[in-house]
Amino acid sequence: MEITASDRLSTLGHPQRLALFRLLMRRYPDRVPAGELACALDLKPSTLSSYLAALMQAGLVTQERAGTSLRYTVDMTEVRGTLDYLLRDCCRGRPELCPPLTDPSTTGKLPMPENLYKVLFICTGNSARSIFAESILRKEAGDRFEAYSAGTKPYSELNPFALEVLAQKGHDISVLRAKNLSEFQGDDAPKFDFVFTVCNQAANEECPAWQGQPISAHWGMPDPVQVEGTDAEKSLAFQQAYGALRNRIRAFAALPLASLDRISLQKAVDEIGHASNGAPA
Repeated sequence: MEITASDRLSTLGHPQRLALFRLLMRRYPDRVPAGELACALDLKPSTLSSYLAALMQAGLVTQERAGTSLRYTVDMTEVRGTLDYLLRDCCRGRPELCPPLTDPSTTGKLPMPENLYKVLFICTGNSARSIFAESILRKEAGDRFEAYSAGTKPYSELNPFALEVLAQKGHDISVLRAKNLSEFQGDDAPKFDFVFTVCNQAANEECPAWQGQPISAHWGMPDPVQVEGTDAEKSLAFQQAYGALRNRIRAFAALPLASLDRISLQKAVDEIGHASNGAPA
């Protein structure tokens, strides 16, 4: 049966199906487990299943089995085809009515910054992973990048195990504090060139669009704060998280930013987010 644009628009006309689709768009190209989707949207498994079935029937989402888990992602080819059809049908090839689907400013090379490239790392608590990333980028490439971190629901204090690891690695921890994401969303906030989420929960949350259309990607990884056991076992989890982020940030800092167009750069930072977490540093 042929799926039409009308079918897809009708499917997305349901508010909760649209919310599910938008979450998967934020996580693209990740394949997200059904359980995580249900938790993020506070949906019963049966309800989630019916919404996913409708999105798959409309050709907007695909399903993949990984062991005993079902994982879902947006079918970007079909989504782009639908958007292209709507613009062609609406505009009849008249650019004065409908501008190009992609803003030309988002397809060329990343503009050279006046000073340093500004990078924001986001997690939920801003107590471990995001401050690791901020500290590592500042130390590894502080001559080219200005690093920040924030949390969607920040803790009042930084995690002591995280601070211990950073101190051991020679980072200046006196400049670190837990910050709410709202600090970076005002008119006078820094204009970021890159925004990375480093935990799934933060990536699943709705956030306002960033000014200036920064390159964004999801570098999700396990939360060492959630590890239980002895202090030695907890410390190892933080060492592993630090090592994984250091590997990713070194790969990011090595990218030839001045020579890559935005599409190639987006692909590169997405690939870094799917790279191996690496070994403890």
